[in-house]
Amino acid sequence: MMKSSTPATTAAPRNASPRRRVLQAGVAAAATLAFPVLATLAPAARGGTLRLLCSGPAGSIPDLVARGIGEQLPGVLGQRAVVDNRPGAAGQISIGALMAAPADGSTLLLAQGAIATVYPHLYARLAYDAAADLQPVSLAAETSLALAVGPAVPGDVTTLADLTAWLRRHPAEANVGSPGIGTLPHLLSAMLFGEERLAWQHIAYSGGPPAVTDLLGGRIAALVLPEGLLRQHHASRRVRVVATSGPVRSAYLPDVAPFAEQGRPDLMVTEWFAFFAPGRAPKEPVAAVARGLQAAIARPEVAAVFAQAGMTPASSSPSVLSARIDAEQRHWQRVLRTYGIHAE
Repeated sequence: MMKSSTPATTAAPRNASPRRRVLQAGVAAAATLAFPVLATLAPAARGGTLRLLCSGPAGSIPDLVARGIGEQLPGVLGQRAVVDNRPGAAGQISIGALMAAPADGSTLLLAQGAIATVYPHLYARLAYDAAADLQPVSLAAETSLALAVGPAVPGDVTTLADLTAWLRRHPAEANVGSPGIGTLPHLLSAMLFGEERLAWQHIAYSGGPPAVTDLLGGRIAALVLPEGLLRQHHASRRVRVVATSGPVRSAYLPDVAPFAEQGRPDLMVTEWFAFFAPGRAPKEPVAAVARGLQAAIARPEVAAVFAQAGMTPASSSPSVLSARIDAEQRHWQRVLRTYGIHAE
């Protein structure tokens, strides 16, 4: 078992090169961070296996986030991370597994923020209490959403104004897809087209891939998804992304103006993923794991993995994440009420 005291560092020889001194300093800094984290973990979590429950199936965006960060944890927490995929029921299956897990810091859940911000107000009944059963640990990743049109829409429609004008002239073809009722893409669509007072039809899919298939096939006019799921089709010109939801132009779609730049600053929406601990877990080990996660997420290897899916690494303290959840809960509750969106 690793000792909990801070290890002594070996001084560099007086004739060591500057590069070597920098490398040794980096190793010492990493060790200094890792050992205090280990010292405050509960005995069951220290030096063992960290179980990362995941709300998405293998190959999904949550799975990529969990695995990308999990691969870096042995060098930070001194323990192996194992991803346990528990998809289904709008995250409730994975949350149920978290609630049944030991509350000792050895099990975390990686899921989209909607399980704590949207779903408590979307569903009439949930198998969990977000405030009592989900303890915020740290942010993990963020991504902007993108609004795209396919071959069902004429090629001269390239901006948000073009699209709303075309949909207004063709109400029978104003069908817009999303990966499901109450998802952030659905809520963004409701805000966008509701404010424009368009007669549009929401087409809900069981995830992003089947929605992309119908967009490419011309069976729906438009689709909102995380930008990473659309950028390759935009690059190949099979679809056209007409707007993104970030505050500035996306590094992954720099040729596309965001909603804010096109007159809709109210549509700045970020899809984010975060780690949660069991609600009854003691605060001290949770805070310790959060510090370890922050160190892992800051590694360049994580940024490289996330870039494959158009995502940006993000981390936070438990208190900062909790404050964000509270603010977004109030926002999305108003949106759901305004547009009459609910699910059973």
